[in-house]
Amino acid sequence: MQFVLVSSCLLGNPVRYDGRAVPRGDAVLSRWLEEGRVVAVCPEMAGGLPVPRPPAEIEPGRVADAVLAGLARVMAVTGDDVTAPFVRGAREALATARERGIRVAVLKEGSPSCGGNYVYDGHFAGQRLPGAGVTAQLLRSAGLQVFSEHQWAEARACLDALDADDAR
Repeated sequence: MQFVLVSSCLLGNPVRYDGRAVPRGDAVLSRWLEEGRVVAVCPEMAGGLPVPRPPAEIEPGRVADAVLAGLARVMAVTGDDVTAPFVRGAREALATARERGIRVAVLKEGSPSCGGNYVYDGHFAGQRLPGAGVTAQLLRSAGLQVFSEHQWAEARACLDALDADDAR
Protein backbone atom coordinates (compact mmCIF):
# COMPACT_ATOMS: atom_id res chain seq x y z
CA MET A 1 0.00 0.00 0.00
CA GLN A 2 1.29 3.41 -1.00
CA PHE A 3 1.32 6.27 1.51
CA VAL A 4 0.70 9.91 0.61
CA LEU A 5 2.26 13.03 2.09
CA VAL A 6 -0.38 15.68 2.91
CA SER A 7 0.06 19.24 4.16
CA SER A 8 -0.87 19.24 7.83
CA CYS A 9 -3.05 22.35 7.46
CA LEU A 10 -5.25 20.47 4.97
CA LEU A 11 -5.93 17.92 7.71
CA GLY A 12 -7.39 20.56 10.02
CA ASN A 13 -4.25 21.28 12.01
CA PRO A 14 -3.78 24.99 12.85
CA VAL A 15 -0.20 25.24 11.56
CA ARG A 16 -0.42 27.93 8.86
CA TYR A 17 1.46 31.19 9.26
CA ASP A 18 -1.71 32.82 10.63
CA GLY A 19 -2.40 29.97 13.07
CA ARG A 20 -5.31 28.64 11.04
CA ALA A 21 -6.04 25.37 9.30
CA VAL A 22 -7.59 25.10 5.85
CA PRO A 23 -9.25 21.70 5.90
CA ARG A 24 -10.51 20.65 2.51
CA GLY A 25 -13.07 17.97 3.10
CA ASP A 26 -12.86 15.57 0.19
CA ALA A 27 -13.98 11.97 -0.28
CA VAL A 28 -10.50 10.99 -1.51
CA LEU A 29 -8.83 12.38 1.59
CA SER A 30 -11.44 10.77 3.84
CA ARG A 31 -10.82 7.40 2.22
CA TRP A 32 -7.05 7.75 2.55
CA LEU A 33 -7.41 8.68 6.22
CA GLU A 34 -9.62 5.62 6.83
CA GLU A 35 -7.04 3.43 5.07
CA GLY A 36 -4.17 4.86 7.14
CA ARG A 37 -2.32 6.15 4.07
CA VAL A 38 -1.85 9.80 5.11
CA VAL A 39 1.44 11.11 6.46
CA ALA A 40 1.09 14.71 7.65
CA VAL A 41 3.79 17.28 7.01
CA CYS A 42 4.24 20.98 7.73
CA PRO A 43 7.64 21.90 6.30
CA GLU A 44 7.66 25.35 7.87
CA MET A 45 7.15 23.94 11.36
CA ALA A 46 9.58 21.10 10.65
CA GLY A 47 12.10 23.78 9.70
CA GLY A 48 11.68 25.43 13.09
CA LEU A 49 9.24 28.27 12.40
CA PRO A 50 6.59 29.07 15.03
CA VAL A 51 2.82 29.36 14.75
CA PRO A 52 1.78 32.03 14.15
CA ARG A 53 4.58 33.53 12.07
CA PRO A 54 4.84 36.45 9.67
CA PRO A 55 3.84 35.71 6.07
CA ALA A 56 6.77 34.85 3.81
CA GLU A 57 7.36 34.80 0.06
CA ILE A 58 10.21 33.89 -2.26
CA GLU A 59 11.98 37.12 -3.15
CA PRO A 60 10.77 38.89 -6.32
CA GLY A 61 11.99 37.51 -9.61
CA ARG A 62 13.30 34.29 -8.06
CA VAL A 63 12.12 30.68 -8.01
CA ALA A 64 12.29 27.76 -5.60
CA ASP A 65 15.17 26.10 -7.47
CA ALA A 66 17.25 29.21 -6.82
CA VAL A 67 16.35 29.09 -3.13
CA LEU A 68 17.42 25.44 -2.95
CA ALA A 69 20.68 26.29 -4.74
CA GLY A 70 21.42 29.10 -2.28
CA LEU A 71 20.93 31.79 -4.95
CA ALA A 72 17.67 33.28 -3.66
CA ARG A 73 15.95 33.88 -0.35
CA VAL A 74 12.58 33.42 1.29
CA MET A 75 11.74 36.65 3.08
CA ALA A 76 9.16 37.36 5.77
CA VAL A 77 7.00 40.46 5.42
CA THR A 78 8.99 41.82 8.39
CA GLY A 79 12.18 41.77 6.30
CA ASP A 80 13.61 38.74 8.09
CA ASP A 81 15.40 36.15 5.98
CA VAL A 82 13.65 32.82 6.66
CA THR A 83 15.40 30.85 3.92
CA ALA A 84 17.18 28.43 6.26
CA PRO A 85 14.02 27.12 7.98
CA PHE A 86 12.23 26.80 4.63
CA VAL A 87 15.07 24.75 3.15
CA ARG A 88 15.47 22.70 6.34
CA GLY A 89 11.73 21.95 6.37
CA ALA A 90 11.79 20.95 2.70
CA ARG A 91 14.63 18.54 3.40
CA GLU A 92 12.72 17.12 6.39
CA ALA A 93 9.66 16.55 4.19
CA LEU A 94 11.80 14.77 1.60
CA ALA A 95 13.45 12.65 4.30
CA THR A 96 9.99 11.64 5.58
CA ALA A 97 8.88 10.76 2.06
CA ARG A 98 11.98 8.63 1.49
CA GLU A 99 11.66 6.86 4.86
CA ARG A 100 8.07 5.84 4.04
CA GLY A 101 8.58 5.20 0.33
CA ILE A 102 6.13 7.98 -0.50
CA ARG A 103 5.78 8.93 -4.16
CA VAL A 104 2.69 11.20 -4.03
CA ALA A 105 2.10 14.44 -2.13
CA VAL A 106 -0.93 16.71 -1.80
CA LEU A 107 0.23 20.11 -0.63
CA LYS A 108 -1.34 23.52 0.10
CA GLU A 109 -1.44 25.63 -3.03
CA GLY A 110 0.09 29.11 -2.95
CA SER A 111 2.40 28.47 -0.01
CA PRO A 112 6.07 29.44 -0.38
CA SER A 113 6.78 25.92 0.90
CA CYS A 114 3.98 23.79 -0.50
CA GLY A 115 2.60 25.62 -3.54
CA GLY A 116 2.77 23.31 -6.54
CA ASN A 117 1.26 25.39 -9.31
CA TYR A 118 1.56 28.97 -8.09
CA VAL A 119 3.27 31.08 -5.45
CA TYR A 120 3.09 34.76 -4.65
CA ASP A 121 5.39 37.26 -6.37
CA GLY A 122 7.47 38.35 -3.36
CA HIS A 123 5.92 41.80 -2.99
CA PHE A 124 3.27 40.76 -0.42
CA ALA A 125 0.56 42.27 -2.61
CA GLY A 126 -1.43 39.08 -3.30
CA GLN A 127 -0.16 38.69 -6.86
CA ARG A 128 0.20 35.07 -7.97
CA LEU A 129 2.83 33.70 -10.32
CA PRO A 130 3.11 30.25 -11.86
CA GLY A 131 5.69 28.28 -9.93
CA ALA A 132 6.37 26.05 -6.98
CA GLY A 133 7.23 26.49 -3.33
CA VAL A 134 10.52 25.25 -1.89
CA THR A 135 9.20 21.92 -0.58
CA ALA A 136 7.07 21.18 -3.63
CA GLN A 137 10.07 21.84 -5.87
CA LEU A 138 12.42 19.64 -3.83
CA LEU A 139 9.89 16.79 -3.76
CA ARG A 140 9.34 17.03 -7.53
CA SER A 141 13.08 17.09 -8.14
CA ALA A 142 13.30 13.85 -6.14
CA GLY A 143 10.64 12.21 -8.33
CA LEU A 144 7.48 12.65 -6.27
CA GLN A 145 4.21 13.55 -7.93
CA VAL A 146 2.97 16.75 -6.28
CA PHE A 147 -0.69 17.82 -6.36
CA SER A 148 -2.63 20.65 -4.73
CA GLU A 149 -5.78 20.49 -2.62
CA HIS A 150 -7.67 21.24 -5.84
CA GLN A 151 -6.42 18.03 -7.47
CA TRP A 152 -7.67 15.20 -5.25
CA ALA A 153 -9.03 13.17 -8.18
CA GLU A 154 -5.73 13.42 -10.04
CA ALA A 155 -3.78 12.47 -6.92
CA ARG A 156 -6.10 9.49 -6.36
CA ALA A 157 -5.60 8.29 -9.95
CA CYS A 158 -1.84 8.55 -9.55
CA LEU A 159 -1.85 6.69 -6.23
CA ASP A 160 -4.19 4.01 -7.62
CA ALA A 161 -1.83 3.49 -10.58
CA LEU A 162 1.14 3.12 -8.23
CA ASP A 163 -0.81 0.59 -6.13
CA ALA A 164 -1.66 -1.37 -9.31
CA ASP A 165 2.01 -1.36 -10.36
CA ASP A 166 3.04 -2.60 -6.92
CA ALA A 167 0.48 -5.42 -7.10
CA ARG A 168 2.04 -6.80 -10.28
